[in-house]
Amino acid sequence: MIEVRELSRRYGELKAVDAVSFDIGRGEIVGLLGHNGAGKTTIMKMLTGYLEPSSGWIRIDGLNIAEQRRAAQRRIGYLPENCPLYPEMRVLDYLDYQAALHGMAPGRRAAAIRRAIERTALGPKATAIIGTLSRGYRQRVGVAQAILHEPAILILDEPTNGLDPAQIQHMRALVRELARESTLIISTHVLQEVEAVCGRVLIMRGGRLALDSALAAIGRPHRLLVTLDRPRAEAEALLGTLVDDTSVESLDAASGLVSFALAAADPRALAPLVARAVAERGWALHELALEQRTLEDLFGAVTLERMEVEHV
Repeated sequence: MIEVRELSRRYGELKAVDAVSFDIGRGEIVGLLGHNGAGKTTIMKMLTGYLEPSSGWIRIDGLNIAEQRRAAQRRIGYLPENCPLYPEMRVLDYLDYQAALHGMAPGRRAAAIRRAIERTALGPKATAIIGTLSRGYRQRVGVAQAILHEPAILILDEPTNGLDPAQIQHMRALVRELARESTLIISTHVLQEVEAVCGRVLIMRGGRLALDSALAAIGRPHRLLVTLDRPRAEAEALLGTLVDDTSVESLDAASGLVSFALAAADPRALAPLVARAVAERGWALHELALEQRTLEDLFGAVTLERMEVEHV
């Protein structure tokens, strides 16, 4: 659905995006993450055709956006951050105007506007002047204009910005509904939103793609945590011999106890081996637990350290 190859964008000497490549399939919900200045907004502007790459190429539903820009843009719905609206217009008039810009025939507009309003729960404010709306309702107007023409691809920049908890739950449900028919890219600083709705995450660092991973892979057990009451050197010697290629990291523990983190290809498989070895020696086992790697942990590691692109 979306193909990106060696995409770069320069502003003079500054490389805002540097040789980024990825594919996104039909129906995927992908989170685009990174600190401010990492290149997320620049990538979204290039994907939507508002900004030309310095090098590389993009295909949207098989269309090269450099050669077939208008046709590709018709397949895209875009919600920019702090979505610019016309504050003097009424919600219905604004959506009708957007429908006209999309080239929708007058006979189709009423049904499309009605459906967009229903999906974004804008009914109570349909005739209100946009400038009088709360931030949350203005955000919903922005989402309504993005989905108005029922695009095959939706690019949403901070879609829950300004929404209260109930509105956020509604937005999550809408995103899942939209994914039945569309491919979605969601850029946000709220990691919980990515964990709630996305199946995959792309993390940018310094203009480069630092991580491309399925969310399910991120949630796999990371290490096995073990706490014993033996001398540290003795315990470490035993744990290091259980399975080949197991690394043992010493951790802080309560007085009189020693703790370790064991990393291996399959940390789950280590647990019965550790339990058996400890029981055979008559040692007391105080803790045996799998350490889960969260998206927050991974985001911190990726954005704060130099890492190569990882495909999980």
